[in-house]
Amino acid sequence: MRKRWTAGAVAVLAGSLTGVALIGIDGASALPVSRVAAFEAGAERGRAAGNGTTILLMGIDDRSQLTRDELRRYHAGGEACHCTDTLMLVHVSARQDRVSVLSLPRDSLARIPAHHDPGTGEWVPDHDAKINSAFREGGPALSVRTVEEMTGVPIDRYLQIDFRRFIDSVQQVGGVDVCPARRIDDAGTKLQLSPGKHRLNGGRSLQYVRSRKFDGAADFGRVQRQQRFLVGVLKRLQENPVDLLRLSRTLLGSIKVDQGFKDAELTSLAKTLTRLKPSATEFATVPIGGFNENIPGVGSTLWWDRERADEVFARLREDRALTPVNSQERPSEVPEFGAYEPVRGGGMACG
Repeated sequence: MRKRWTAGAVAVLAGSLTGVALIGIDGASALPVSRVAAFEAGAERGRAAGNGTTILLMGIDDRSQLTRDELRRYHAGGEACHCTDTLMLVHVSARQDRVSVLSLPRDSLARIPAHHDPGTGEWVPDHDAKINSAFREGGPALSVRTVEEMTGVPIDRYLQIDFRRFIDSVQQVGGVDVCPARRIDDAGTKLQLSPGKHRLNGGRSLQYVRSRKFDGAADFGRVQRQQRFLVGVLKRLQENPVDLLRLSRTLLGSIKVDQGFKDAELTSLAKTLTRLKPSATEFATVPIGGFNENIPGVGSTLWWDRERADEVFARLREDRALTPVNSQERPSEVPEFGAYEPVRGGGMACG
């Protein structure tokens, strides 16, 4: 698969959820967020009582927000695709005592629904493509339709974030702790870390969450490191809430939400996030069945293990946890291809 700029997954979730959580701390009344049309006109949104809330969280590959010096220093160069760099389903339980995060790899083979081209108005038949191209073809609304049709999970809310603020926000909170169990010497990002605990500043954090060329696990290892980093961000948020107040306006200014995501609902979500412990969060990646080396007109893709993936999607629809009760499972240091390892955030925290 082609090299990609992969800061998105953790930058999106850490940036947007941290920003949302800061609302709960700051008590902002007029929230500085932008609103976009993420759902088709007339589409009903809002879950039945008891089913919780599912949010589609996306980060867009737009490197124009980084300076030339940053691109050079952090080895984040290359052409942006103006498509989705990251897709995550974030499910908040009906009791607001659990947050489940399911990553959908950007190179997943998808069937893009038929739609009108937003630029020309021309009719585009349904076709095969990578799931991340839905945004480029039809913006947030087509992305929502594509994910809903692929997963069968109704999406209630939409969050989109740029990750220009990633380096700045990590820097302002004084860095985030990571604890690699083995040496990191990544050929792509040039990051070098010895085993043990490290507090990374903004630039080195960017390199950490992008690293994928040192342990043979490629994107699977990268996703796991991003999830570990996110747990570290949430720990910092809970340890130093007062110090994070100054970040609220900066972070929130980069968030875009769907038009129905009202301030009161956003504030309620924020308060939930500020009180959740890492053990009340859980992380997983959709089960993968295999790779397609090259599909004409599409490129290299991966496909989901449909049977196992459907079981995971059913859990989200039915507001059930991805992990067993009282799970103490810890993620493998080097994830195996196709392995489905849902884990609690508490098992990923840096000691």
